[in-house]
Amino acid sequence: MALYFLDTEFIEYPNSIELISIGIVSDDGREYYAISSEYDYDHASMWVKSNVIKPIYKDIYRNVRSNKYKIEVFHKYEGKSIKTIASEILDFVGFPDYKQGKPEFWGYFSSYDWVVFCWIFGTMLNLPEGFPMYCNDLQQLLVHYNLAKLPDPVGKHNALIDAKWNKVLYEYIMDEIN
Repeated sequence: MALYFLDTEFIEYPNSIELISIGIVSDDGREYYAISSEYDYDHASMWVKSNVIKPIYKDIYRNVRSNKYKIEVFHKYEGKSIKTIASEILDFVGFPDYKQGKPEFWGYFSSYDWVVFCWIFGTMLNLPEGFPMYCNDLQQLLVHYNLAKLPDPVGKHNALIDAKWNKVLYEYIMDEIN
């Protein structure tokens, strides 16, 4: 099995979830990060705009004197289509050859992350062959083994930073239970 630690940032509203960004870290240390070009900024709550979208925007334009695009639309130019993200994830996990083994996905409070992840491919039934139809949840392991959570990562609500933290949390849990 090849282990992949994932996190997503998303816009949630009744009957839908829209991907903002996704981060995946493999157990061999490789990293994948993408921003979606397809989310609707107007659907985001003020909290998501302030704590998720604004930091991504600032990170992209941190070394630029003037921002090329307004925060409401930058992702349409700096982001990737869902179709491109799906293709890049397949490349990242080595589909269809799985030279490192079939993927096993882990997340932290990952229920919504898994729905967003599945929707990248269409539906859960459209997941690529060999992908599990579930994501393992690190929070459930913490509860099951009565372990304390590690401190939150610096830069929380950045999908790649949180995915890296998920890998660290997994390693901590495995050390504690073995």
